[in-house]
Amino acid sequence: MLKDKTWRLENGTSITEFIILGFSKLPEMKIFLFVVFACLYFFTVLGNITITVITSVDAALDTPMYFFLRNLSLVELCFTSVTVPNLLANLLLEEGRISFIGCASQLYFFLVFAVTECFLLSFMSYDRYVAICIPLRYTTIMNKRFCIQLSVASWVVGLLIAAGHTTFIFTLPFCRSNIINHFFCEIQPLLMLVCGNTYWNEVQVIVAAGVVLMLPFILILVSYIHIIITILRMKSAKSRRKAFSTCSSHLIVVTLFYGSALFMYGRPKSNYSLDTDKWLSLFYSVITPVLNPIIYSFRNKEVKGALRKLGAKVFLTSKG
Repeated sequence: MLKDKTWRLENGTSITEFIILGFSKLPEMKIFLFVVFACLYFFTVLGNITITVITSVDAALDTPMYFFLRNLSLVELCFTSVTVPNLLANLLLEEGRISFIGCASQLYFFLVFAVTECFLLSFMSYDRYVAICIPLRYTTIMNKRFCIQLSVASWVVGLLIAAGHTTFIFTLPFCRSNIINHFFCEIQPLLMLVCGNTYWNEVQVIVAAGVVLMLPFILILVSYIHIIITILRMKSAKSRRKAFSTCSSHLIVVTLFYGSALFMYGRPKSNYSLDTDKWLSLFYSVITPVLNPIIYSFRNKEVKGALRKLGAKVFLTSKG
């Protein structure tokens, strides 16, 4: 995708690597932050692997909704693994370094999983729309082949958009500095290292990010408008509660993901504070991936039932 290349700084020095500042301004908190992020990463990996396993082995969860949930858990696991291990390593070092190609690769895979998650969340909302609004046609529409096609489409779109974004960013001339004031290779901090006026570069990135975020978001919004209308028309309060409970977990996850993403990427650079947004980035890159398995586990009877059965099997196997 990218050839191994270097750029020269204003003093003539060639860029072969970037220095990741991370949280170096808080040396006294490095060990504490390492422990916190390590624990969050451990529970993220454990939670998403658990969701992936139980939705794969439990026959009761062999439905389109859990097929997409399994894909979402896999994406979340990969998404957080792109940044957190490197963050943990840098917390133990005096100075975090990453090669030019390594930085480009990190940004690429970060975007792949972020974009894929956007579209997976939109397809999950469509699944809930079909289940609640046209239930008699649910098994016909959301058949296995169609679900696989939607899943593959989300990955393909993620791969293509990430390739375009990464190529665009890393073909710009970096000459201001090779120091990234962030804990990973993010778009905005990288743009701040580009030579000259980056206004149009920033506009292109924001427009592209807006399209990527808004297309799935529009599908989610339209789906939930129809879902809410259908639920309000139900005569039985029990039916309304049951219908809403089937999509409440997804709605919470969408709110967390899109709320943080729109806040991060929907602003001009004039309102961008690296030190502040470094902490905000932790929300969607570290906190959200660990919350999703918890949300789906505690708000979903089928998942809780599958967890109990899996726990019982593990206990009996270890005891025997």
